[in-house]
Amino acid sequence: MDHPSESLPGRVRVGYALGSLVTGAFGTVPGLLLLPYLTDTLGVTAGIAGLLVLAPKAWDVLINPVAGRISDRTRTRWGARRPFLLGGGVAVAILFAAIFAAPVRSGAYVALVFLATATAYAFYQVPYVAMPAEMTDDYAERTRLMTWRVALLAVAILVSGALAPVVTKQFGDGIPGHRAMGVFVAVLILIGTAGSFLGTRAAPTGRVLESEPSLGRQLRTARENGAFTRLLICFIVQAAGIATMLAGVSYFATQILRDPDTGATVLFACFVGPALLVMPLWSRVGARIGKLRAYALASLVFAAGAALIALAPLLPAAGVYVLISIVGVGYAGQQVFGLAMLPDCIAADTARTGRRQAGVFTGLWTAGETFGLALGPGVFALVLAAFGYVSSDSGTAAAQTDTARLGVLLGFTVVPAVVVALALFALRGYDLDERRLTELEQEVAA
Repeated sequence: MDHPSESLPGRVRVGYALGSLVTGAFGTVPGLLLLPYLTDTLGVTAGIAGLLVLAPKAWDVLINPVAGRISDRTRTRWGARRPFLLGGGVAVAILFAAIFAAPVRSGAYVALVFLATATAYAFYQVPYVAMPAEMTDDYAERTRLMTWRVALLAVAILVSGALAPVVTKQFGDGIPGHRAMGVFVAVLILIGTAGSFLGTRAAPTGRVLESEPSLGRQLRTARENGAFTRLLICFIVQAAGIATMLAGVSYFATQILRDPDTGATVLFACFVGPALLVMPLWSRVGARIGKLRAYALASLVFAAGAALIALAPLLPAAGVYVLISIVGVGYAGQQVFGLAMLPDCIAADTARTGRRQAGVFTGLWTAGETFGLALGPGVFALVLAAFGYVSSDSGTAAAQTDTARLGVLLGFTVVPAVVVALALFALRGYDLDERRLTELEQEVAA
């Protein structure tokens, strides 16, 4: 099917966006609960727990580009990408439940199953992220498609991130609670898998041409695309900052807000609720000032809100929740514009080289993003270890010193704020806007 330029049908936008239930659940819940599960249920020390969370995701740096290359070469009646949505999504759901099944009380078991889950996830996420560049050539339509996707992503984060701790508590914390939570999230992943696979059956598939044959060639291709390289570096670093904050939610709710029962759920509701409301506003802001400036603005909103939460010991809980809402507003904009700029980079490469190889770029993109998301819990774990956080194998957090509580506070606020803000320096020299894309296409046509 030819690569279309007209607007996509609403059912295709919704169908594609439903895949955010998969990416949102897998991107949120391990970052939220896996580290405290290791430290406060299995009794793994903070430093070792950070390594166990990081290592499987670091593997994605290698496997994601492979998944992209394989999907680029796939030819089926369902297109190049959709078969992976079905197979990868089902595998992620089964393996995710297994992570928290705990047939043995072993951090090594968790790490190995998490590694297998991350591998399956690569074969879902990479083809999924590649699809927009092949579904439409329209610059504005990509923003609309990403707005739908990020809106559903916010819902997925709210449902999985807010309810997963509730399910865990409802079934008694500890191992029984985490087993029930694993099944709950697996069901969400299966719903997203079915929705994205069936909902995109009428989507244009574009033409998937020959991709680069090796990882080295893929990296060289990416380096030749300066806009993509700048955007990728920024997004990876910001993913690490966001994941650092995410990893600290449970600790912050317990140690700073002193609300281990409902604090994490309320934090997530305040984070995601306003994000859903401002999604259309961010789309209009991007249309007015451009994607790049809107991305920078959203990042600064996130950083400012996160930094101000460092005042939490002096603020009422309501004030903290307001600041969390501001962080959520910034996060929504970051996701909308980062994901809308990625297909622009792919389109620019196609115009320059005449080769459509979205899997190459999205493989590298998702590898980088996943590595950034894995770094976050590792960074937070290092902060906990440095400030003397005490682990527990009872299913509830141990009593902590004031120094350890300070580490929780700084890891949740100042560290992610600084990381997200500094990442913007990577975007210096990024010049890929609608006018520039048009010029590239005209140069090729001439």
